[in-house]
Amino acid sequence: MDWLEKLRDAAQRPPDQPRMPLLWNGQVIGTVAEGFLERVGVDFLRGQRITLTQKKTPGLGNAWSLTAPDASFGLNALAQLLREQGRSGPWRDEQIAVCTPQGQRVATVERGVVRVLGVATHAVHLIGLAQDGRMWVQQRSSTKANHPDKWDTLMGGMVSASDSLQQALARETQEEAGLDVTQLLHLRHGGHVMFACPSDEVPGGAAYMRERIDWFVGTVPQEVTPSNQDGEVQQFACIDHETLLAWLKAGRFTPEATLVLGDYLEL
Repeated sequence: MDWLEKLRDAAQRPPDQPRMPLLWNGQVIGTVAEGFLERVGVDFLRGQRITLTQKKTPGLGNAWSLTAPDASFGLNALAQLLREQGRSGPWRDEQIAVCTPQGQRVATVERGVVRVLGVATHAVHLIGLAQDGRMWVQQRSSTKANHPDKWDTLMGGMVSASDSLQQALARETQEEAGLDVTQLLHLRHGGHVMFACPSDEVPGGAAYMRERIDWFVGTVPQEVTPSNQDGEVQQFACIDHETLLAWLKAGRFTPEATLVLGDYLEL
């Protein structure tokens, strides 16, 4: 399984360029590439009572410290500035929770900047089995910003700031596969995989992905067929074990789905 070990190694890589901690009230909430915010012109934000200043911090070295009337207000103003300058990822109009390393939620921010700001994210995947032992998988839309046309688990999506893990599982399963999770048989939490690696969401090596993916597994009843509701899926396929392994080895799945499926298959 050299191909899988290489992918696992690729999912745990340091940034392409040095990064500096991003702080709110002395707590680390993300990281930014060295020199990145200087090019953004963050002094523009002072008119909104928002400042980003560099300072030496014990145990962290040079860090950027955010000061604003409210952390969410400050981060989203910065997000808008990044968007206007073409330095954000795809804009989603979706808020993602921003937490300290201890898991304390201190803010929310637009999803399009979580990689460039090094904000840790949370995602959920669903492995959908057929009753005959095969597996349901989806092919991502050719218009997806990340990994277009690649194959994926039956459902995969990020947990938004307004969702719990269970709510995200239910919402994303309905949107992507047209299934109510209560329809699934033997639904259970299977485990999680972690990513900490450079991201190509923003050109120039400025983005970094830190994400925990919790995965679930359930059986789709024989009389039910997945049906996409949000336009993000080209097609579904129900494949046997041999085909699944061949597609994984050939790199036809997204890196996230590959690691989730490798975990499930105990490869």
